[in-house]
This record gives sequence, structure tokens and C-alpha cells, in this order.
Amino acid sequence: MDPNGLKQKPKRLVMLNGPMGVGKTTVGRHLAALCAPSAFLDGDWCWALEPFAVTPETKNMVLANIAHMLQSYGACSQCSTVIFCWVMQDPDIVRQVLCRLPEGMFDSKLVTLMASRTALEARVQRDINAGLRSADAVQRALSYREQYGWARCVVDTTHLLPHEAATAVAALL
Repeated sequence: MDPNGLKQKPKRLVMLNGPMGVGKTTVGRHLAALCAPSAFLDGDWCWALEPFAVTPETKNMVLANIAHMLQSYGACSQCSTVIFCWVMQDPDIVRQVLCRLPEGMFDSKLVTLMASRTALEARVQRDINAGLRSADAVQRALSYREQYGWARCVVDTTHLLPHEAATAVAALL
């Protein structure tokens, strides 16, 4: 409800999905500018543990953190669109995020970013060389890439600059 007691229109939630290294974060930042007034959330920010650990407890924690942040942005009058990016290689991960959000808060759209194997490998290798990813990241990225066969709405970023990919995503909205 708004301050006058009227029911608010659902905000737009754009979920950017895809394997690591495909450009979700960079494209998401450009998309947030195109969709202003907006908010941007990278799911990785909600799982910043050192050392990184994947357990049932930490999975539940990250989903709770993501839901909390998305709800906070959803309640904020200063944004009409929320851009959320994360590696969600299984449709059940998307469902787990969405089922934690209040009904009617968002009108969601899932867009998967994809790149050719060669382009993805080169991008991840650049990150490894820059010290941003571990040495096994190429293999993990390529493995995740193969798990997105279920994705319906895909933007191929192979030959696109980040702002071009963001424009392509915006056109789908």
C-alpha cells in the first residue's frame, strides 16, 4: 500500500541469469541505468563468505539475504525496477528466490545471458589472469553453460559490448 492506502502496482524485477563470466554484473549495471529509477543487486554480494562454503546452511542464508534485499528494494518508492543477477543454472533456484518474495510485489522477467564456449572461456581466462577468479573457473563456467538448456529468454552476448547487451535485454522487457 502507498501512504494514501492505495494498492501499489507491482515493480518490475529483471532477473539476469547465466554462467559465470558471461557479463551479468556488467550488463546489469548498464541495464539499471537504462531502467532508472532502479536498483541493482548481484546475488554474489549476498554470499560473501571467506572461505566460500556451499552447505545447506549457507544456501539458505544466501536465499534469505537475497529475499531481504529484493523486498527492501521492492518497498522503496525511489525505484520502479529491480535488476537482480546471479548464476541460477537450475530453474529450481529461480523458484526458490521468487517463492520468498511477497505475492504481488514484483512482476518478474527472467533473461539468460549466454555466450559461445570460446567467448566464455576467453572472458573467464581474462578474469583469472587479473586475479579475479580461481584457476578452475573456466571449467566451472563451461560446465554451468551446459546446464541452461531450459532457458526460454536468451540474449547471446558473444559479439555484444555490455551496453549493447543491456539494450537487447531492455528491448525484451
